[in-house]
Amino acid sequence: MAAQKGFWDAIVIGAGIQGCFTAYHLAKHSKRVLLLEQFFLPHSRGSSHGQSRIIRKAYPEDFYTRMMDECYQTWAQLEHESGTRLHRQTELLLLGLKENPELKTIQATLSRQGIDHECLSSEDLKQRFPNIQFTGGEVGLLDKTGGVLYADKALRALQHLICQLGGAVCDGEKVVEIRPGLPVTVETTLKSYQANSLVITAGPWTNRILRPLGIELPLQICYHHGDSVDPEERDCPTTFSDIQDVQILCHFVRDHLPGLRPEPDIMERCMYTNTPDKHFILDCHPKYDNIVIGAGFSGHGFKLAPVVGKILCELSMKLAPSYDLAPFRMSRFSTPSKAHL
Repeated sequence: MAAQKGFWDAIVIGAGIQGCFTAYHLAKHSKRVLLLEQFFLPHSRGSSHGQSRIIRKAYPEDFYTRMMDECYQTWAQLEHESGTRLHRQTELLLLGLKENPELKTIQATLSRQGIDHECLSSEDLKQRFPNIQFTGGEVGLLDKTGGVLYADKALRALQHLICQLGGAVCDGEKVVEIRPGLPVTVETTLKSYQANSLVITAGPWTNRILRPLGIELPLQICYHHGDSVDPEERDCPTTFSDIQDVQILCHFVRDHLPGLRPEPDIMERCMYTNTPDKHFILDCHPKYDNIVIGAGFSGHGFKLAPVVGKILCELSMKLAPSYDLAPFRMSRFSTPSKAHL
């Protein structure tokens, strides 16, 4: 995708789903926006690629469930504008023991927020889902809003719309230097750009970009496949936490869904960042208020990207945020060992 020269209203670093929605919202506000991506698109070095992601309103926290109302509306709007089907409603079944505290909390949140759901007893589960083999004692919580998002299609649709709205998407350009100020200057391997504001949504590369700006966020880089990092991926950060979610999924399929054969070797790998409390970071740099940071989406940010992008857009434009950002401020991580501000 060819670069465009000149001064920009805003530059967004990182063309994952959060960066794409941020650029989309900025372009919707008639801002001249440049979306920069270090790898050539499409690529699989991040957490936004692949065929599908879950969408749901079932959360323990009220603030996520409230945000999901607008997310569903924006996903539908994106479908309409792009002429591409991006969402399939399937319902979402959560299983757990009757006394499971998280299941109780999610059910209470859905009730408070008036979300369509259903509580299923063990007998209900056996009748409604005869193909599932239950181990005994499980109850169910059915989020009737649950479904599937088509991830790769969503990224392509957003990138196309950004360009249609007057923005630009430049891939294959790695950021090598950021010089704060008004304007902020961004040097890449190919060009130098200036803008009124900068939004950083760089996933696992976030701290690499932020350290020269005086910040190190408490981000744990996770590699969602259960194997080691490919040494050929030279530009990947070097500190990873390997997690075993794929193995857990395979065991669940074997135990509960007889007849299906899980094949972990063909599952797509995903690299993402966790915060200590698993909540996002959506905030401005404490010294440079025209540098905005979106990070730490902790494996559950894709579905919420429409609202995350809106919030990052508002911060970039110095508008009053549409949502309470107290759960997302970086100041909640106050100890020096976690953040150097």
